[in-house]
Amino acid sequence: MKRLQDILTTLPTAHVAGNTSVTINDITADSRAVKEGSLFIALDGATVDGHNYIDKAVASGAIAVLVSKSVSVSDDICVITVDDTRQAMMACVPYFFDYPADSMRMIGVTGTNGKTTTTHMIRHILKSQGHKVGVIGTVHIMIGDTSYPIHNTTPDVVDLQHILHQMVMEGVTHCVMEVSSHALALGRVAGVEFDTAIFTNLTQDHLDFHKTFENYLAAKCKLFEQVSESNQKKRGKGAVINIDDEYGHRVIEKTKAPTITYSIDGKGTLNAHDVEMTPKSSRYKVSYDGHEFTVAMNTTGLFNVYNTLAAMGACLLEGISMDDIDKALKTFSAVPGRFELIEEGQPFAVVVDYAHTPDGLENILQTAKAIQENRIIVVFGCGGDRDATKRPIMGRIAAQYGDVVYVTSDNPRTEDPVQIVKDVEVGVKEGLREGAHYEVIVDRREAIQHAIRSAKPGDIVLIAGKGHENYQILKDKTIHFDDREEARAALKEI
Repeated sequence: MKRLQDILTTLPTAHVAGNTSVTINDITADSRAVKEGSLFIALDGATVDGHNYIDKAVASGAIAVLVSKSVSVSDDICVITVDDTRQAMMACVPYFFDYPADSMRMIGVTGTNGKTTTTHMIRHILKSQGHKVGVIGTVHIMIGDTSYPIHNTTPDVVDLQHILHQMVMEGVTHCVMEVSSHALALGRVAGVEFDTAIFTNLTQDHLDFHKTFENYLAAKCKLFEQVSESNQKKRGKGAVINIDDEYGHRVIEKTKAPTITYSIDGKGTLNAHDVEMTPKSSRYKVSYDGHEFTVAMNTTGLFNVYNTLAAMGACLLEGISMDDIDKALKTFSAVPGRFELIEEGQPFAVVVDYAHTPDGLENILQTAKAIQENRIIVVFGCGGDRDATKRPIMGRIAAQYGDVVYVTSDNPRTEDPVQIVKDVEVGVKEGLREGAHYEVIVDRREAIQHAIRSAKPGDIVLIAGKGHENYQILKDKTIHFDDREEARAALKEI
């Protein structure tokens, strides 16, 4: 709770009409979440204008409203008028929640791929050292060992500050957070002071939002600019950067914080080499600060070697020794929906993975290629209302690696799923190798069933795009749909 007049100190240019001596119990920009004593923020968004819901907010108990337009309310409601309610929200909300990020070590992970696995690896290592860890990311929110659902990779300002405040109240010492390019561009992490920034990689994604690749890169770099800003409250800043990525050098230029670079090409301060893979595990050597360590993991894939190096770098900056990091990693298991093996006693491998970008798809197909005994069967699609330029690119990649490709629906959203698969099919035809073939089956359940029924001993069936998701977003509804459940059902049928 905060006195309204204290909150107003964060909005010095606001015009205020009404009683400011009231106590604010909560802040929200969602009229459905308003409760007695709330300050309601009216955001003017792309599809919804919060000013249209002020009457509803007041009826639900709001005693003050933050607006950028003229509104008519009863005299007992305090009206705070600003030029931009979104900017005002970024200033007043962290203050209302007492800047919770200042009370924890904040580790931010950004990049196109690898964020989820990297955050969970960091959590696992920190937890092994007795720390209580919070995680915010694509799969869920975790406070200690308790998991909560999440709707955006990085929640909006109000939700994020509320989550961070809850973590502080529950004794969390370290928060490990996926930081999306959307969040950085839209200011969702306003009021969060990061201690360590991690860059995993950068490949084509989200151009529907950022418009150009340079804009996408610039959004990611904001995290690294912020972590080395002057006049911060906390000390012990650092950056961990994948120097094998072609944009790693560009990211390094944006930060003045102490930096650990990582590589498998011998270019980093933290290097992996002599990598050995099996379908379920990996083993390799890591060199750091003149010492060499052997790492054994219950995960596979070169991309996971990179994820591990990123996690190592972050934990080294947190003062954890390489010996303790190595010991913790031996007990780490894969994150749900990330190269997740589905086992029902079948004589072939079935893998479910979240890969939904060209680079992500190529990474898991390269991993499959390295461990294949027979054919690679690929089931994948592309989401609607998202960057359409990557559809033929992903189709081409699937055809270049796959022996059999099933092009299907993903989350079509408001788009026609038939048109989406046609866009993908263009690339499949371009990349199709001699002897390989493809089939278009728009219904995802049917495509998964066909792929599994057609599999022979030694094959790898790779179901890509949705990973941990347990829903499918259609034009008029969202239905329950889980690739892992569908794969298990199909396997039990055969």
